[in-house]
Parts: sequence; C-alpha cells; structure tokens
Amino acid sequence: MIGRLSVKKRMKNTIFLSVILMITLLARIGYIQFIQGNELKEKAYAQQTSDRIVSSKRGTIYDSIGTTLAVSSTVETVTVNPTHIKDEDKEKVAQKLSEIFELDYETVLKRVKKRSSIETIVRKVDKEKTNILREWMSENNITEGINIDEDSKRYYPLNNLASQVIGFCGSDNQGLNGIEAKYDEYLKGKAGSISKVTDASGGTIEDNPEEYNEPQDGDDLVLTIDATIQAIAEKYLKEACIDNVCTDGGNVIIMNPKNGDILALAGYPDYNLNDPFAVDESLSKEEQSTQMQKLWRNKAISDTYEPGSTFKLVTASAALEEGITTPDKEGEFTCIGYIDVAGVKMKCWRYYRPHGSESLRQALMNSCNPVFIGLGQKLGVHKYYEYLNKFGFFKTTGIDLPGEANSIFLKEEKVGPVELGTIAFGQRFEVTPIQMATMLSTIANGGVYTKPRLVKQIISNSEVDENGNKKVTNIEPEYGDRVISKETAKNILSMMYTVVDEGTGKNAKVAGYSIGGKTGTSEDGVNTGKYVTSFIGTAPIEDPEVVVLITLYNPTGEGGHQGGGVAAPVAGQIFSEILPYLEVQKNEEEN
Repeated sequence: MIGRLSVKKRMKNTIFLSVILMITLLARIGYIQFIQGNELKEKAYAQQTSDRIVSSKRGTIYDSIGTTLAVSSTVETVTVNPTHIKDEDKEKVAQKLSEIFELDYETVLKRVKKRSSIETIVRKVDKEKTNILREWMSENNITEGINIDEDSKRYYPLNNLASQVIGFCGSDNQGLNGIEAKYDEYLKGKAGSISKVTDASGGTIEDNPEEYNEPQDGDDLVLTIDATIQAIAEKYLKEACIDNVCTDGGNVIIMNPKNGDILALAGYPDYNLNDPFAVDESLSKEEQSTQMQKLWRNKAISDTYEPGSTFKLVTASAALEEGITTPDKEGEFTCIGYIDVAGVKMKCWRYYRPHGSESLRQALMNSCNPVFIGLGQKLGVHKYYEYLNKFGFFKTTGIDLPGEANSIFLKEEKVGPVELGTIAFGQRFEVTPIQMATMLSTIANGGVYTKPRLVKQIISNSEVDENGNKKVTNIEPEYGDRVISKETAKNILSMMYTVVDEGTGKNAKVAGYSIGGKTGTSEDGVNTGKYVTSFIGTAPIEDPEVVVLITLYNPTGEGGHQGGGVAAPVAGQIFSEILPYLEVQKNEEEN
C-alpha cells in the first residue's frame, strides 16, 4: 500500500514538473516569437546576407552662369570578403593588393584573414588601378572574394576659387564646410547597395544572384556667385593683403542690392578645395589643426569687427529720416576738434586741424566724428536702437552658409551719452561684414531691406516636372520692411558719391563711372595695437547694381592702416573690372 502511494506521488510530481516545463517552454517560445521576433529576424538577415554600400553621386554645384564649381567624378572602391578567399590564396591576394594600391602589406593581410563578411581595402581609386587588379584576378582565376564597386569622388575644377564659400567633403561623401555642408541633404543623394544571400558559413548559395539597389544621385545647385567676379575679387584681395602685410588676412563681399545675390565672397588666405587638409608638416598636430581652421573659416560670415567710420552711413540715414538734419545746409555744423559729451571731450580724428564749418555732406566727406556724435545725441538711444534693429544689426542675415555670427552691442538700457556717441561714429561694438554689406544694399535698394542669398536654384536629379524635364526649385529673393524712405536713400547715395569724388574715398574713383563709398578705420579690440581698415561702396549711384565691401585685418605695411589709403584703392581696382563685365554703361560726364 505504501509502495503504491509512493509511485502515485512520483507520478504527480513528474506530471507537475512536466507541466511547469511545458509552460516555461511555451512562454520562452512566445517571448522569442513576439518580443524578440523582429530583432532576431534582422540578425538572421544580417548573418545570411553580405551587403556592400554603393555611394550615390553627389550633386554638381554651378555658378550663376553655369560654370562648374564642384562635381563628382566616377572612381571605384575595393573590398574583400575574407570567407570567400581560399586560405592558400590569402597571402598572394594581400601581396597584390598592397602592391597595386601602394598599401602596407601586413595591414592588408590582416584584413584579408579577418573573420568578417566585408573589409574595405581602398576607397575612391582611379579605374586605371582597378583595371590592373581585374586583369590579375582573371589571370589567377580568382572569381570571388574581391569586390570592385563604383564610387564617386568630389572634384573642384577651379581649385582655390570661392573655397570658403563652397566648402569640401569627407571621405564618406558628407559635406564638411560651406555650401557642401549647408546643403548636404540636397547634394548627397541616397546611397545604394549590393546585397547577396549567403549560407551559414558565409559561402555563396548557387542560383542566388546579387541584388543591386541603385543609388539616387543628389540634387544640383546653382549659386548666385559669378566665377569671373569672384576671381577678380580674389585677385585684388590677395594683392592687397600681401602688399599691405595684412597679418590677419581680409575679405571682399560683392552683392547685388536689387535681389540680394552674392556675386562674390572672397577670403584671404584661402585653400585648395582638392586638398583641404594640406598644412605645414613642420608644425605640431595642434598647430596644424589651428592652421586648417583658419583657412577654412569664412571671416566675412563668422567673425565680427568694429566697422569704424563706414557706420556713419547708419547714423546719417537715421538723422535724415527723422528730419534732424539735411544734406546741404551750409554751416549747420562746426568742428572745433572735439565735442563735449556728459563732461567727456570726444575728439575728431583731425583734432589737431579742425574741419570748422560743415554741412552734413561735408561732414561725411571729411569723416568728422563730432558731427555724427552730435547727431547720435539728438536721435537718442531708443530711436537710434530702433534704426539698428530696422537695418538688421540685432539678428543674423540668414545667409545660406553655416556658422553665421551675430553682432555685439551693449544692451539699450546700458547705453549712456558717451556710449551712444561712440556707437554713432562706429566704434566699441562689433558687426559682421555680411551685416554691413546688407546695410548698404538696403540703402542702395531704395531703403528696402534686402536679404543676402547664395543659392538661387535647386535642380533635382530624381524628380521630373510635367514636361519630363528635371524639376527645378527657384529660391526667390527675400525682402524685409522699408527701413528709410526713397528720398533719404537717394540723399545718402549722393553724399557717398561726394566722399569718393572729393573726400576720403578718392582712391576708389574709376573714370566713366559714378561711384559712392565710405572709408573706415577702427581698432581691432582694445589696446591690441591692431587695426581693421575698410571701404564700403556702390555703383552706379544713379541706379546701383553692385555693393562692394573690402575689409583688411591689421595692415602693417608702409601704406599705413587708413581706409582711404589702403582699402579704397582695392575697391577702385575691383570696380574698374566688374562694372564693364556687368555691362554697366559709362557716364560721359564722369569721363
């Protein structure tokens, strides 16, 4: 009886344990099926397939008249599948690969012997070399394990031209700087792939061919930059920086005030887009990195500076618009070499030989500080800051380049009489060159704010319109509010003409053309001993078609550091070439 009970008890326990095991097993199966199902499915696919990426062809970048600035050429990438190379062939393969592509043998051998499905040997090589490899593979009857796939390589036909605008790409076809980075999503396209199903050991399955997923080419861009005007700007900027020993380089902006098109944006020093990482190898790694960053940096967009007397155009515009003054009232102002502001004597640059009796036109022509300090006091802090805001100095311009900086001004509530006086003649605050070029473009456009732009068209390589042509997206010009009246704008341009015709901007004169401008000189920081010299101008005065800003950083040559002597001549050289190129008609009176 006792033995029979023991048997029953063991049977119950066995059944109980069996049920528990069954429930646990079902629970585990359910967890694998429903919880881990997708993950395991992806892992199985990854283990059973051998994928190779096929790079898309990056979109072409053109200038405004169709000159190619950046293009992707066809090259090839070599990879190996170590599991498909016979053991007895691995050393021979590694030897040949290292020989053809001039690589380290030991490094290549490690990759060829590695237990993985795909190892990259070399990227973006010319077909001349891969054809040598193909011929060797045929001669040695090696039909698998070495893959040669089409790839693309970025090429810049004009080398250094507009380097800080265009930017460059990394080895993975990604834009790293300039337009290449800003419009990377449009330019890069969509990569394709070559997929192949393999067995558990990575071997080839018969009757199972490779699946080719075609890459999608990137979109093309048409810039507002004109390569000819860009080359002119770069030529004279380089000469100016070398001749005047500008230790911190310089930049030139040429802008169409009617639509905001940037016709040229030059920086010096620049770099070769086809070799952007080339540096002085005698420098330390840290110094090399610093040097590259300086060359890549677009100072006209990313750096700020004190504009000096060129900013008197803003003060004059606000004063005329508010009816505080008029252009040609004789004897309206008197320069005695200084002006007293809240008990502080603020000097004129020519304090040793005061300008005496002046009209506003003469004050601008002479760049007389006390006159503009006085106008700032009459406007008052609040009204003056209103005009700073209207001209766009409290925000970035939104130009389509990465890394745009904003201005640096004192907060309105912290500005006293002396601070306002200093701002009124262009010092102790900082703006970017692109903000200054935009300011004058607003005046030259009849007083309506004009936003700068660098890209005017995006041409799709994957979509077509209703006529079967490539789809084209036009980037329309953008305008802001009216900042000053047409009459005020006309008066400012007229006074700027006098500055070039008779005043500090004489060196920007070009026979046959009516050019207006304003020179500027400022300290580059407080007590640094460095200066920034500049000239901002527009032509023709009757109907402006171009705005030009030249900014030179710390000129230390024999010519000094005054805007009229250093920057204005550069403007004259640039105007003398771009105005005929743009077919601007000469004015016989100017001749």
